Amino acid sequence: MKLLRILTLALFTVATAAITPVYGPPPEPGTAVWFGLHFIDTSTEGAINGVREDETQRIAMIEEFIADDLRERGFTLQEPPADEVASIKDPVNSNGRDTRIARELGTRYAISGEVQKVSNLILSLNLYVRDAETGKNVRAGAVDIRGNNDDSFRRGYRYLMKNIIFREE
Repeated sequence: MKLLRILTLALFTVATAAITPVYGPPPEPGTAVWFGLHFIDTSTEGAINGVREDETQRIAMIEEFIADDLRERGFTLQEPPADEVASIKDPVNSNGRDTRIARELGTRYAISGEVQKVSNLILSLNLYVRDAETGKNVRAGAVDIRGNNDDSFRRGYRYLMKNIIFREE
């Protein structure tokens, strides 16, 4: 019984660490491959009604919002080669292919994110800045937002960038 408790605690610790923001010094400006955002619809709405045009436009809008923020912070962004990312469903969970591509392009970072739609009221926004050489997260974080609209997305990612990804310790 004690072994089961230890294993359960270890599993919980690993699962919690996977979603806990990575803190250390914020990423220094440099070159990065910007993979954009992967949209994950775990609500029943997407399965029933299909892809919504407003959500597709919102993801494109917020990708540009994040890219502009990164450029304003001194990052030089490159797009990944289309032929290399065509088979990658989600760069965040690509088994290191994102950092391999970034390394091959000679950049310092691989940056990507996810938007998980639980419902039209609850969405989770994630962003990952990974070191291209080591593949390790330099900074990563998530925020939950309320509302599936442009303003909530901008506020959520603004908060994520300012208070988690680029937060000074």
